[in-house]
Amino acid sequence: MSYLKFDRRLMANLDESTQREYIRTNRKGAYCCSSIVGCNTRKYHGVLVIPIPSLSPNNHVLLSSLDLTIIQHGVPFNVGIHEYEGDIFSPKGHKYIREYNVDVASSTTYRVGGVVLRKEFIFCHYVNRALLRYTLLEAHSQTTLRLSPFLAFRDVKILTHQNTSINEAYQEVKSGVSFCLYEGYPTLHLQLSKEHQYVSAPTWNERIEYTKERERGYEYTEDLYVPGYFDVDIAVGETVYFSAGLDEVAPESLAPLFEEELAMRTPREDFRSCLLNSALQFYYRPDATRGYLLAGYPWFGVRARDLFIALPGCTIYADAPERFYRIMDTVIPDTRAFMNQVGVSKEIQGINEPDVGLWAIWTLQQYAHYAGNEDMVSRYGSFLDELIHYYLRNVHPNLRIDETGLCLIIGDGKPLSWMDAKIGGRAVVRREGYLVEVNALWYNALCFYKEVIPSRWDEQLETLLEQVRESFNQVFVNEHGYLFDYISPHTRQDWSVRPNMIFAASLPYSPLSKPLRRSVVEIITRELRTPKGLRSLSPKSDGYQPQCHGTQLQREQAYYNGSVWPWLLGSYFEAYLKLYGQGAISFVERTLIGMEEELQEHGVGTISELFDGNPPFKGRGAISFAMSVGEILRSLKLLEEAKREYDTQTLPIIRYE
Repeated sequence: MSYLKFDRRLMANLDESTQREYIRTNRKGAYCCSSIVGCNTRKYHGVLVIPIPSLSPNNHVLLSSLDLTIIQHGVPFNVGIHEYEGDIFSPKGHKYIREYNVDVASSTTYRVGGVVLRKEFIFCHYVNRALLRYTLLEAHSQTTLRLSPFLAFRDVKILTHQNTSINEAYQEVKSGVSFCLYEGYPTLHLQLSKEHQYVSAPTWNERIEYTKERERGYEYTEDLYVPGYFDVDIAVGETVYFSAGLDEVAPESLAPLFEEELAMRTPREDFRSCLLNSALQFYYRPDATRGYLLAGYPWFGVRARDLFIALPGCTIYADAPERFYRIMDTVIPDTRAFMNQVGVSKEIQGINEPDVGLWAIWTLQQYAHYAGNEDMVSRYGSFLDELIHYYLRNVHPNLRIDETGLCLIIGDGKPLSWMDAKIGGRAVVRREGYLVEVNALWYNALCFYKEVIPSRWDEQLETLLEQVRESFNQVFVNEHGYLFDYISPHTRQDWSVRPNMIFAASLPYSPLSKPLRRSVVEIITRELRTPKGLRSLSPKSDGYQPQCHGTQLQREQAYYNGSVWPWLLGSYFEAYLKLYGQGAISFVERTLIGMEEELQEHGVGTISELFDGNPPFKGRGAISFAMSVGEILRSLKLLEEAKREYDTQTLPIIRYE
């Protein structure tokens, strides 16, 4: 039985099936993405979406969709689906779907009269190629498949419309044809494994609608070019392969290539294996030597803070330390270049943010927990030393260590922390001054440095460490038992209850006493905890906005004023387990089982960027987010370690189907 399986009832309900999306990537920045029913609901959706750096920094949709028509006795049954302007769905291929499941390859089974056909999809590793496999399971008479490509050749952020600039010419290739619709684009090769007939019948499908873009306040209709179609006969028990790629491939190689790709994949058979698959999807290798983590799909690139936060969970706690080494070897030179003021990385966005170095130290600390202090110092000790002294030199344009010993962050109104929503270039939540998580990270960083490189520790640093601890308690602790989110010398004190104080209770070294840490966790549990993560603002605080949808302006206002962020669960669980010991294990376990349900929802088999702040906690934002996946994987490791420590004989960490 498949772990991720959707029956005909759900697939036929478009209100349900179009809300669930899948994502597959090739580790080179390309991806395929759509709703599980096959109806594209975003401008980012497509069968083959690839980076073309010479044209723009964004990805580009080449093949938007591939319509499948089953023909018997000359009667066509189009099992594709598109939404057109006016909420019109045509064709209505969803009514023929009997099952959709995601085990190794995405698989859709159709029944049309006496015909039962299975379609399977694979996105190849490290090459820009999508492979589809069609297998005829049942039929009572001659059956023909008709495949109609919908071509876009556009930036993911720009919709296309019928125009005269298009190049309608096509070239015949072995068992297929190729197209290049506009200058500057690569050639798209469409090929089949079997002899067929290609019929050139150029037409524009006009006014296709993307409902997610309409909800987001963007342009939402476009015209797609359909150059013609492929007709191929298929017999019962026979399999036909279709390839969409940037280079020509031998048709006879498609079957073994599909099997080879299939064998490389880990089946999605439980919660953790789904997360492991998802973690691998973020891994981005633009060439043979470099490696990064993309922040999320379908629209994020490489972001420094996200990378360091997600890195432990998506690599060392995903049983892939080799990825950790490659990524660190890639990002350390760029981080050093910024610290030495010799340049800012073009590949890594936000490497100049003031807290990025502190998150990098946290990442090194996680690695030390995994591999041991000696190994960490051997590999990364000099980098840790540079990071600490970079902050001590007070050369960052937006951060300085002031007379209190704390990190003071001052800017010009732009976002300066992970809460980076902005309107008109100005932060929606202007967190400046002393930020609670930044200073918790700073205290933790100093303690970690003292622990692992004692030879570099001196009396001056010891004095600073004690000063940071005392100042932290004086500045952030209030009489209500929680911590101020930030203290700004230029604005009125904000008493809002926000989740960033969790780091002062969760980090390996905390400046707070145990009673204070307990108080912080209890308040977060009462006001911020949900089954999907921690709210970014308490419902009791002014400005709470639980729904993160609508136009970009509405979403920006809601991101950090009530939306739920699942990546914060990692630190919340860490603090909870430290404080409550064996009694916390069942609580963490139950919460993770609740999170497991999310794999069937917004992003199938993965975890979304954020959720609404109120029930039913609907998934929002990116359908797959590296920080969410990474911190849930780390949470599973924390739970495993707690069970081992207390020798708890309970149910498995997560139920298995």
